[in-house]
Amino acid sequence: MTSYLIQGARPYGEQPADLLVEDGLIRRVAPGQAAPEGAQIVDGTGLVALPGLVDIHTHLREPGREDAETVQTGTRAAALGGYTAVFAMANSDPVADTAGVVEQVHELGRAAGWVDVRPVGAVTVGLQGERLSEIKAMADSRAAVRVFSDDGMCVHDPVLMRRALEYVKGFDGVVAQHAQEPRLTEGAQMNEGAVSAELGLTGWPAVAEEAIIARDVLLAEHVGSRVHICHLSTRGSVDIVRWAKQRGIDVTAEATPHHLLLTDERVRSFDPVFKVNPPLRTDEDVHALRAAVADGTIDVIGTDHAPHPAEDKECEWSCAANGMTGLETALSVVQHTLVDTGLLTWHDVARITSATPARIGRLAGQGRPLAEGEPANIVLWDPAATTVVDPARHASKGRNSPYRGMELPGAVRATFFRGHPTVLDGALNSPSPRA
Repeated sequence: MTSYLIQGARPYGEQPADLLVEDGLIRRVAPGQAAPEGAQIVDGTGLVALPGLVDIHTHLREPGREDAETVQTGTRAAALGGYTAVFAMANSDPVADTAGVVEQVHELGRAAGWVDVRPVGAVTVGLQGERLSEIKAMADSRAAVRVFSDDGMCVHDPVLMRRALEYVKGFDGVVAQHAQEPRLTEGAQMNEGAVSAELGLTGWPAVAEEAIIARDVLLAEHVGSRVHICHLSTRGSVDIVRWAKQRGIDVTAEATPHHLLLTDERVRSFDPVFKVNPPLRTDEDVHALRAAVADGTIDVIGTDHAPHPAEDKECEWSCAANGMTGLETALSVVQHTLVDTGLLTWHDVARITSATPARIGRLAGQGRPLAEGEPANIVLWDPAATTVVDPARHASKGRNSPYRGMELPGAVRATFFRGHPTVLDGALNSPSPRA
């Protein structure tokens, strides 16, 4: 296997060093290294080296909605975004609620070779919220599922939620909850507040999210199990998670890039690209989320990458599907909202985008430090670059990026997956032969 010497990159944004990559591992991290015979030189001057990113929340759509995305196109997009692993949500068609379906998704990821693909198993059969899925069978399958979620739907029945928490406890799994009380959000079109009142759109109240989170952290405490909160979006939700952590409850939470940057003011355009679940919230919520990431209340950034075909978005607001793409822009938004504002260091970024999501999902070999002997999952990031977002140039099939035309900081220059450069000079190179 070809060896690579990454010269002059700054691990975690600190002092420049050379990283020697051989046989899928980081063999040495030190400045001024001589290139071994046959090694390929990668110029890392001015670039920040980070562990390969891990997305705890990705929608790859396959099987069943290949018109929106496939494992191949979604993982190519992930590699271009600096990711070396993604957790694929269960709301495919058929739903990933059996060992057979999660193994299919797992094998599609291995065949593609761009990133590690770890399937997320559904909590309930068909995401219907009526009876538990084959949780243990999925955990024991070749896909070794450890994260279970009905994302897109809330596990609203407290008895089912309790039983799910009890099942996953036996093999150190986690239930990732889409926190949305359905009775409080019937017909909801956007965040409930001043803007929804002015526009005459049915509102999605913050309490619909907060009530489920409050219930579920108490259930997790009662059972002694792990619960993860998907795409947390309100100031009140932050307060509840902070309280739960102070109480010692085993809860983790994610925020999406779009909830760290965009507000419900965008809905005034009636452009369906801004329609998402949970909805874009207020400026007050945005700043509360940023502060919560900075103080550790929110543990990770999850993209909630949700591609849709054009016909599902290019229509009137009320008929449009919820969701935004995010894999190829996430690190730019993180730099813009959290690093350039002084809230986080690059060490912090590595924690929230790589180490912690890998730990939550129990994904070995990912989220590891940039150190000798560790797997060579690496992203080289140019923080001085600027990019005007053009979804037409993205590898994802989805063109529903809310950042179209925005100038965002930073760019991925290279991504190494198991020691192989899937991205070089900012462009796709080739999949890893080790996948």
